[in-house]
Amino acid sequence: MISSKPVRGTRDILPDEMKIRDRLEQKILEIYHAHGFSRIETPIMENLELLLGSEGGENLKMLFTILKRGEKLDLTKDASVLDLCDMGLRFDLTLPLSRFYSNNQAVLESPFKAIQIGNVFRAERPQKGRFRSFKQCDIDIIGDPSINAEIELMDTTAKALIAMGFKGFTIKVNHRQLLGAVIRKAGFAAESIGTVCISLDKLDKIGVAGVTQELLSKGHDQEKVECLMSCVNNINLENLNQWVDDPEAIEELTQVIKAVKTLSKEEFEVVFDFSLIRGMGYYTGLIFEVSYGPYGYSIAGGGRYDNMIGKYNKVSVPAVGFSIGFERIISILLEEEKDGRQAKKAIVMFYETQNDRFQDVIAEGDAWRDKGYLVNLVAMKKKFGKQIAAWNNGSYQGFLVFGRDKEIKTF
Repeated sequence: MISSKPVRGTRDILPDEMKIRDRLEQKILEIYHAHGFSRIETPIMENLELLLGSEGGENLKMLFTILKRGEKLDLTKDASVLDLCDMGLRFDLTLPLSRFYSNNQAVLESPFKAIQIGNVFRAERPQKGRFRSFKQCDIDIIGDPSINAEIELMDTTAKALIAMGFKGFTIKVNHRQLLGAVIRKAGFAAESIGTVCISLDKLDKIGVAGVTQELLSKGHDQEKVECLMSCVNNINLENLNQWVDDPEAIEELTQVIKAVKTLSKEEFEVVFDFSLIRGMGYYTGLIFEVSYGPYGYSIAGGGRYDNMIGKYNKVSVPAVGFSIGFERIISILLEEEKDGRQAKKAIVMFYETQNDRFQDVIAEGDAWRDKGYLVNLVAMKKKFGKQIAAWNNGSYQGFLVFGRDKEIKTF
């Protein structure tokens, strides 16, 4: 017998949770549209060469690839992944956006403010809270080189989180240029910065000892590793200029934190965190993440990626984005029962199939919908008592029988 379970690392979403997801997505969209962002959509598949050349960090090890078809498929012993595959599933929404902008730049506003809400795919080891297919909600500003873009993205994303019921979260901010400068100052070669950052990005998961061991296992000198870890643990916004000679980047970092703190109205925190890395290699400037409560993972994150679009149209275009981890948001809201559930205004209208004209039933249902109710039309069964009991599942406020009841009855 064929199993009816979903593919490992994926899941079915039942109606009750889907209602919450739809409502939260609508709240996010309302905030984003109100701030001038426009929704776009890109394919879930991209050319494999584009994905492999993306500096996607650890995500490139979790790439879902798609086999070529017909004569294009090379099944020889020495065939590479590019001989076997020509497409892959997107692992984030930033790379597809960069390709999209390059392809459609002539008909887009400048600066272009984009919304993307869609599933991404990573071949992760399935575990609690981690799926191989999951939804992300991104906003990006393309074409604005100033820190105004970062400030607007942080402010807008914070408003969306607050609208969904979150308060007291923390936006952590760092700067990739400053991070790279410190890594070089510790003695690492410039070409090692990417791999060093991949290890540092695991600091919150495996701690200082774990990151130290991983860097040593990659062949890095112990003295350099110890110097770097000491830097990461002791740098703060006040002494940053003692470690790094980059006044422009320090000023950007300081101004963004100051501006967003002012906008926060003390509903959330904004802090400098030099241990913040962001795993993607394509970040070029300010990076940021949102942490909340006791949870050991971020619920949103992003940064500036000024060099990515230039790979496709040979013209460098400044870009910065912020992504909400939709699945993590849902998980926390369900766990804390803070999903913003409104008083249920859903009712069931039962009707007799043999005596009632269905168009009249629909018209009556519409009359209740005009009053603000959600109405589910259901044909009556002979054992009506058992039927009513079955529909008393917590999702409905009450019921009525077409042609009989003028008021809603409770179960």
